[in-house]
Amino acid sequence: MSSTSAASLSDHIRPNDTPGVPVVELRGITRTYFKPDGTVLVQALRGVDLTIEAGEYVAIMGASGSGKSTMMNLLGCLDRPSGGDYLLDGRNVALMDDDELSRVRGQKIGFIFQAFNLIGDLTVYENVELPLTYRGMAGSERKKRVTEALEKVEMAHRVKHYPSQLSGGQQQRVAVARAIAGDPAILLADEPTGNLDSKNGGAVMDLLRGLHQEGGTICMVTHDPRYADHAQKTVNLFDGQIVSEENGEKIDALAEIGF
Repeated sequence: MSSTSAASLSDHIRPNDTPGVPVVELRGITRTYFKPDGTVLVQALRGVDLTIEAGEYVAIMGASGSGKSTMMNLLGCLDRPSGGDYLLDGRNVALMDDDELSRVRGQKIGFIFQAFNLIGDLTVYENVELPLTYRGMAGSERKKRVTEALEKVEMAHRVKHYPSQLSGGQQQRVAVARAIAGDPAILLADEPTGNLDSKNGGAVMDLLRGLHQEGGTICMVTHDPRYADHAQKTVNLFDGQIVSEENGEKIDALAEIGF
């Protein structure tokens, strides 16, 4: 992919609605899962504080069971915290009802998944268009956004193809197009290279790098330190808590939890 195409991807990731306000602010976030009898099954997150500024590229790392998936579900408004506040563009989504939360998720968040999550019986064009249709966007605007997004990821020549006719790398490019077509405030990438070989994984990272270089806000979960190095800031989770951030210096909580 050309550097020009990658860089211009950021046209589809808008700045947050309120300049000077972080895109994401987590304050004392907890998430506890309970057994049917009401006793605690697991405390997945335990007092997490995290700020993601507009235009920042953050990588989240941690071993299995550290809380990465739970955090991404909360950031993506797919789950609610048990306690604490989650401010997205300055609005506390933890207080929203289900309908409002769904609207915010569709308008402000773009998702890229490890498994691509494309719909097999829809064409490339239809897969990218579908979230815009759910938002009630006019047909002319949907066509403009879908066409531009697919051009940016160099998949415009495959609009009539189905996911089964594409390679893994091509499917993930379509997934990126779907994520950016909605003009989100933040792009959440959950192990975006996990199902790809090194060549295609590198191509996806190039796409994300282009988005970031032009001001896009990205939060990525990855198990691979090589890919985490692409980010501005790396957040390491252990047992539901952030134990290091940015330059890897340990915080005081390390001694308390025996990390």
